[in-house]
Parts: sequence; C-alpha cells; structure tokens
Amino acid sequence: MSAEAAALRLGTTVAKAAADLWLGGRRREQERHLPLAELVRVRVPGLRLRRSVERQFGQITDAVFDRLEPYLEHEFRGLDESGRQAVIDGVCDTFARADLSDEAVLAADANPAELIRRITGSVSAPVGLSEAESRLYEVLFAECVEYYVRIVRSLPVFEERAAAELLARTATLGTEVARLLERLPDRSLLAPDGTDRDTAFRRRYLELVSRDLDEVELFRRTSDRAAGPRVRLSVAYVSLRATGDDGTRRRAARPFSRLRPDMSDWEEAGGESSGMRVEAGLSGASRVLLRGEAGSGKTTLLRWLAVTAARGAFSGELAEWNGLTPVFVKLREYSGRTPPNPDAMLDGVAGPITGIMPKGWVERQLDSGRALLLIDGVDELLDRERRAVRDWLRKLLVAYDGVRVVVTSRPAAAGADWLRDEHFTALHLDRMSPPDLAAFVRQWHQAVRELGEDLPCPVDDLPLYEQSLLTSLKDRPHLQSLAGTPLLAAMLCAMHLNRGRQLPRDRMELYRNALHTLVHDRDADRNVPSAADGKLSLSDKLVILRDLAWRLSDNNRSEISVEQAAVHVGRKLRAMRHLDGLEGGRVLDQLRHRSGILRSPAEARLDFVHRTFQEYLASAEAAEEDRMGNLVERAHLDLWRETVIMAAGHANARQREELLGGILDRASREPRHARVLRLLAASCQETLPEVSDGLAGRLEEAVTHLLPARRPTDPPALAAVGSSLLRRLPRSLGELTEKAAVQTVRTVALIGGAEALGLLTRYADDARETVIDALIEAWGYFDADAYADGVLAGLPLQGRQVTVTHSGQWRAVGRLPAIDNLWISHPVTDLSVLSGLHPLKRLAFGHLRDEVDLSRLESQSSLTHLSLLGGPLPESFDALDRLPTLETLYLSCRGLTDLRALCLPSALRHLGLFSVDASLDLTCLTHARISWLGLIMREVSLPRGVEALTGLPRLRSMYLDSVNVAAWLKSGATPPSTVRNLHLSKCVLPDDPATLDTLGVRLTLR
Repeated sequence: MSAEAAALRLGTTVAKAAADLWLGGRRREQERHLPLAELVRVRVPGLRLRRSVERQFGQITDAVFDRLEPYLEHEFRGLDESGRQAVIDGVCDTFARADLSDEAVLAADANPAELIRRITGSVSAPVGLSEAESRLYEVLFAECVEYYVRIVRSLPVFEERAAAELLARTATLGTEVARLLERLPDRSLLAPDGTDRDTAFRRRYLELVSRDLDEVELFRRTSDRAAGPRVRLSVAYVSLRATGDDGTRRRAARPFSRLRPDMSDWEEAGGESSGMRVEAGLSGASRVLLRGEAGSGKTTLLRWLAVTAARGAFSGELAEWNGLTPVFVKLREYSGRTPPNPDAMLDGVAGPITGIMPKGWVERQLDSGRALLLIDGVDELLDRERRAVRDWLRKLLVAYDGVRVVVTSRPAAAGADWLRDEHFTALHLDRMSPPDLAAFVRQWHQAVRELGEDLPCPVDDLPLYEQSLLTSLKDRPHLQSLAGTPLLAAMLCAMHLNRGRQLPRDRMELYRNALHTLVHDRDADRNVPSAADGKLSLSDKLVILRDLAWRLSDNNRSEISVEQAAVHVGRKLRAMRHLDGLEGGRVLDQLRHRSGILRSPAEARLDFVHRTFQEYLASAEAAEEDRMGNLVERAHLDLWRETVIMAAGHANARQREELLGGILDRASREPRHARVLRLLAASCQETLPEVSDGLAGRLEEAVTHLLPARRPTDPPALAAVGSSLLRRLPRSLGELTEKAAVQTVRTVALIGGAEALGLLTRYADDARETVIDALIEAWGYFDADAYADGVLAGLPLQGRQVTVTHSGQWRAVGRLPAIDNLWISHPVTDLSVLSGLHPLKRLAFGHLRDEVDLSRLESQSSLTHLSLLGGPLPESFDALDRLPTLETLYLSCRGLTDLRALCLPSALRHLGLFSVDASLDLTCLTHARISWLGLIMREVSLPRGVEALTGLPRLRSMYLDSVNVAAWLKSGATPPSTVRNLHLSKCVLPDDPATLDTLGVRLTLR
C-alpha cells in the first residue's frame, strides 16, 4: 500500500464518519452504516443538491489527505507491505467500531484526547502488530480522531432542515475544513524524540505558534474594538528577493558542482545570488544574518518561517526544514536586559503555556539539532547591547552547534561581517522589483478578500481597485520606486483602497497620509461615536504622538511601559491649555484603541506598530522643537539614520541648512565617520522639498566622494539615495575599473525606473565579462519586455547563463538574441516557449511542476545538460529518450521508486539524483554508462538495489549525501573498482575508519 493510497483511505474514513454524524441524524441510527453516496441519496433530495454535498465531503477527504500523505510517506519506509496494510486496516476498523456519535463527542466535551481515551477503553486495539506498527497505529488513530473532532465542531446543527438550507450551510464547508486542518501543526516523527510530556508540549506549542503568529493586520476596524481585521500571514506572504551581501558568491544548495571542476557556474544552480529568492538563500546555509532596510519584511519573513515550520508545510528549497521546532526571539523585549537563556526563549510567543513546559524542553530541542532559532531586531538595541547579543549567540552556538539560526537587522546596525566569525552567511533583502510589487498587490487584495466584511468598499469592487492600482504602478514609475518595500507597498494598497484610489507623490506624503488615516480620518469620516465625542483634534493627537515618539527615540528605545507613557502624555496635556481637564491615562487608552499607530506587544507595554512611524513622528517633533543640533550630534549613529532623513523633509529652510551643513561639517573633520555622514547627507535628498544653491553644491561634493561604488555593500546603501543619484553616475562605464563598473550596474538596477533603464541601455556596450553578467542579472528589476529589447538585445548572451525569475521574463525570453544557457527559477507549466528559442545546450528548471509536459523538450534536441529540480515529478519522462546529446541530468526524485521510468538517453554520462527515498530502486542502473553519480538522500538511509552500483563499468566519481555507507559496506557490496574519487557528506560511516582506506579511492569527507 502506497502512502497516497493510505492517506486517501484514512481521509475517506474521517469524512465518512463526519457525514454519518451529520446526515444520519440522531433519529436514524440505522443509516449511519450506509456508504456515503447512499447516505447522501437517502437524506438529500435532488441530484444537484446531492452532487454539492458530495463535493463538500470530497474536499474534507482531500484536506485530511493533504495532512497525512507527507507523514505516511516518511513512516512507511520502515514498514513492509503487510505491516502498512495492517496499520491502516486497524485504524479504519477502530473508526468503524467506535462510538463517534454526537452524544459521545459531547460527553467528551469535544476534547480529542478525552474521546480517544474513551474509545481505547471500549474498543480493543488490533492484535498482531509489531512495536513499530503499534506505535504508528496509535499516532494515526489519534491524529484522525483530532481531525474528526475539529470537523464536527465546524458542522452546522444536524437537525432536520430544508434541503435548500442544507445546501446553503454546506456551500463553503469543505473549504473551511481544509483551511482549518491546514492551520494545524504537522505531527511528524521527524520531531526530536523525548518523553511523553515533551511530545505533548511540542504539539501544543506548535499549535499556538501556528495560530498566533499567522496573522497580519491590514487596516483598522471602524468599531471600538482595539484589534483591527487580521488575515492569515500565510495568505498575505509574498516571497522576496535576496542578495548575498557579504562579498562572496552565494549559491543555492547544489553541492555536486564543487566536486567536478569541469562543470560551469550554470550547474551551481543559481549563479550570482543577486537574483535569488530569499528561500533559496536560506536553504543553502544553516546560519544566516538577514539584513534589510526599514519595512523590508524582515520580521514578517521570520513569522512566516515560524508558522510554516510549525505546520511542517515547507516545500521547494526549504522542504528539508520540515520537522524543525521554531523558536522566535524578539530582541526588543530584552532591551536593557540580558538576552534569554533557553528556558526563557518562549516567553515572548508562548508565555501563557511556559508554566507547563517540561523542564529542559527548549535545551533538548536545541541539542537535537531540530530547532529553528529566529532572532529578530538586532538594530533595535543599543550598540553595547548588540555586542552582548553577539556574545550570547556565540556561546549558544558553541553549546548547540547543530541549530539553524536566522538573525535579522537593519544594515547600518550590523555589517555583513558582523557574525562572520560565527560562520554566518549574510543576505540582504532587496527592494521589490516591479514583478514582485505586482505579486504583492495581488496577494494583498486576496488577503483583504478573505475578510469579507468591514471593508471600505464592496467586496465585488476589490478586483477593480486591484487593477486600478496595478495600472497606476505601471504608468507612474515614481510609485514603483516609492513602494519598494512590503511596508510601503502595504500602506500604498491600504491608502488606495481607503481613499478611493488616491495615491501619494512621495514617501513623506505616504507616511503623512497613512498617519492621518489611521489616527483620525477613518473614525471621523464614518462617524464612530468615540471619535465624534472626543475632544482631540487630529493636530492634538499628532502633537501627543510626536512627543511620545521623541521620548522613545531620545532614550534609544522602541518600547515603553503603559504607566510611564501615561505620565508623559499627562505632562504634554498640561502644556496644551485648550485641553485642560483631560487625564493622560484615558487619552493614552483612546490613542491605543483608536489610532492604529500604538499597540501593546506585551501586557502593560506599549510601542508603535512599526518603527518607521516612530521615526517619522520623532523627526517631525525634532523639526517642531528645533532640535537640529541634537540630530547633528547623533547623525553617525545608525539608530538615528531614518529619523535624520525624514527630519530633513520636515525642516524649514534655516533648519535644513543647520542639519545638513552640520552633518557635512562633521564629515570634513571626522575621518572615522566621514563616509557614513556623507552617505546620510546624500540620502536626505530623497525628502528635501528644496535646497539652497550653496547647500546643493556641498551635497554634490559629498556624492562625488561616494562614487563610484566599489564594494558589494555599496549598491544597497547608494540606491537608498534615490533616483537623484542617477544624474551623478557616468554615462559610460569605460573609465571605471571592472569592479566599480559591476557595482555601478547593481546600484542603477536597485534604484530602478525608466531613467535607470535608459542608463543601463547605454552601459550595454561594455564588453567586460563581469559587467555583462551584472547586466543580465539586473533583468529582474525592470519590465521584462522593455529590458529585453533595450539592454539584453545588445549583449552577447551565447555561453552565458540567463535566469528567469518570474512569468513576465518567461514570456519575454523569446525576444532575446541567441542564448544557449537558461535557468528557470520561476514555476512554469507551459513549455511551448522553448520551441521558439535558438538551440539550447543547458536548461534547468528550479521549480518543477507535475503538470509540465516534457514532450516540449523535443524542440531542444541539442541539450547537453538538463536539471529537473524543486518539485513533484512529471507524469512521463519519454522525452528524455529523444535528447540524443544529453550528457548531464540532475533530477529531483521525491516519490520516484523506479528509475526505469526515466528513459535515460544513451549519451548520459553524469547523473545527479536529489531527494532520494530509500524506496528508490537503483537496480536498473546496472547497464548505465555514467562516469559520475551523485546521490542525495532525503534522510540518512540506503536506497534499494545499491549493490547494482558495484557493476557499473565506467563510474569514476561518486558524491554521496546522507547515505548509510556503513550498512552498504556491511552488506558486502562496495563501490565499483573503477571509482577513483568518493565524496561523502553527512553519511553514516563504519565504526572502523580503516575500512574506508581499503576501498582504494581518493576520499573527501564533509
């Protein structure tokens, strides 16, 4: 019995039990044992109604199937066919004999654990099962009962009712149940072993993480409830683009290339990391420092990682992370305090249940190597506190060196090498490209659509708003530049929706309008009673919020106690004579509950919903209270960077002269901080409404000192200056060194827009190799067609890798001149584009879809290298046999059990198999003529028929990852005598190392 068949049978059993309870009714006990189709026929009149009800329960079956199939696929590997059948028969038989009536469920208080206890006490377990089979039976039965109870809770009351009402109440039942089950954390024996209390607590903890972190607030409600409408983060999340900003070439996790010097960069599966998705960057490293500007999505990404890990729902590059236990630490909660010991790490996310946590539970998760440590907000601490965090992290990783860690920070607070001694890989979250922004807009509106109520417009009008915004973004390039981060893009979407499609002109206007909307306008426009009765005007609220923001920033804090905040508000109110009589605590409560700007991250604590709002308000206060000198003194501190930039926008003419002049004066006399200060002054040009001739000259001089970009970390920093920087860049790259030319191209690409595209078109005549590569990589930041026609059309692309990262590029690839090396990292299903391309030599799919029709490959009969990675297998591989020149094949083998389905071409010499299950039979390779074989197992094991490799006559090199080499050698089989190079990574080795020496090969261990 396959995992799919078993999961389908269990899903059908659970859905049938739910249908029995609902459709059978308490008065018709005899109908409970009818087949589902017959039960529907008896209880539901009319063919159309019957078909609808059957579809709903079919969706319930599918939902249970989706939850169980990956788990069974793993667990079935250790059981033979008869054992699998016995376990599934036992679960289904127990379900059939158990009392699952509404009375039984209610008697157990709808508690799955209590219902399981009652059933196991009254129904005997199947006999004759082995220890492993009994354990699997118990886990599966408990899981199915939990699904059953949750489904029953969601069912309408099952008394007699009209058929029309029945159909209306069931119209979305299947979808809702699927969504409910999707939110459950994955129960997997991949989790670290522990005591029974460990397992039970982990289950409860993951469910809490899955529920509480899977929310994101889109905009405030119009009622007096404090919380705004929240949608699922897993729906609103959009994958972001990342760059390896540590000065090294970061590549996705494709280890084969390191072992074969004859393989080109194409086979390193991703090329320069500047165009990769952040998931690909994370998959290739166990320790990552993730850097990004304000609002770039760092915290949202960590929350998504935590939720997805809790559910065991990773796919693609991060599929190996399933089974990890997420531990989410918000550093802002430890400002002024010592970073947490392991037993306190759950306080921020799971505080309500830490009292029942088994002693040493977190330490056991860390020690097992199955923990995912997510540390957010290095930049929100003082410099001395950051040093303490680095020491804390270093000691933690010495004690638990197998832990996967992701740490986030703004770039100014942590350089790319901040954790290099701890072997961290540095990634930088890039600004969103136009395709990324379009995807974000669509996803945001889809998330809003899920709310279904409390919207600023009718639900049916949402597609019109979505298309209107997409059209505006395409026609108005400055908006694309404005909405370069998820925070700004989300604000733009909300403002467009709330203000009837009105859009701002720049970032300052975007912040200002967002604040006015959140703080006052929404309530006032809709006549919310608490707003109508309040004495505070919009100006009054902003004065109070500005003062509070400055006090936080002035003390280098992003969080304050509610009690202390009320004291500050009270002092400010006493100075506002027209508001005499108002009490600070009550005003603060009104701002917390109604403004949409303040929130309570923890009990009795207060902060701004995003640090950017605190910085904007603090900068406005600095201008209002004429604190320019204060800002000049702090200009070299990264915590004050955004505040200074926005203060330049709020300032009057005299204040701008004082602020920018003072910063540039410091740059002249303080060499240590000169570059930081000049870059800050240049960045202020983004918000300046106007500038005097004298100050403009000094700013131009400062920019001159910063150009050209030379280091890999320069482009993101310079791009923050904005489009005004483009006028300072050379019209030609000829006079720049090769390194400076490459970083200049990257700078222009990150700025984006029509002017940047025109500049890159001029750069396309540069013939230097690395410059051409940089121009190819910049494709993802512009309209695919325009860039293909304006830049790529003039480049010599033959022999160079061209990467397709989104659907627009895939449609435009046919516009390119002759290319022979194509890497497709975007999921595609239609390969008809290939028939219009010049003959390719190398072709790679990084996200294979099972519906892909590989017969289209026949139009590319000159292929020598082919990669089919990152997804389920196509139905047929017949096309491979019609590729006569194919020498190298990389293949994701998840779910493949027989290599004979591959139709390996006769010319094949290099075969790399990824995600191999132990059930894959290698016997058919006996007559293969390959000289190099790579084998990466999904987990440490040994594939079937491995002894067949001994007879391969031409095999010279092997790469083995997660292979049980000890068991292989113990069986008496050995690698072929022709093998000269054997590379082992994460393999189980013989107890006696000398055994490996007898193989007579050059051995490499990782």
